[in-house]
Amino acid sequence: MKMETLNKRLDRNRPMTSVTIRIPEDVVEDLKKVAPLLGFSGYQPLIRAYIGQGLRVDLERFESETVNALVESLKRRGVSEAVIDEALSEVVHATSNRS
Repeated sequence: MKMETLNKRLDRNRPMTSVTIRIPEDVVEDLKKVAPLLGFSGYQPLIRAYIGQGLRVDLERFESETVNALVESLKRRGVSEAVIDEALSEVVHATSNRS
């Protein structure tokens, strides 16, 4: 995830919207029990944390799959492995310098 995106996600004052989801009562009760044990003020912040964790995993996976697909596409078009490795190193270096 890009640092800019991550910094926005860490902003406690970012806009929120309400959503309604149906969750089994026993799951809500378990969330209420677990939340304070994990240091959350209530079960809703815990749900947001769980959603955020899963979302970050999926976003990272999809971004990785996109990069891998691009690399394979470049190889099929005759771009050498050395050029691809050099470009990836350049991107990783540029990204690490911004953080």
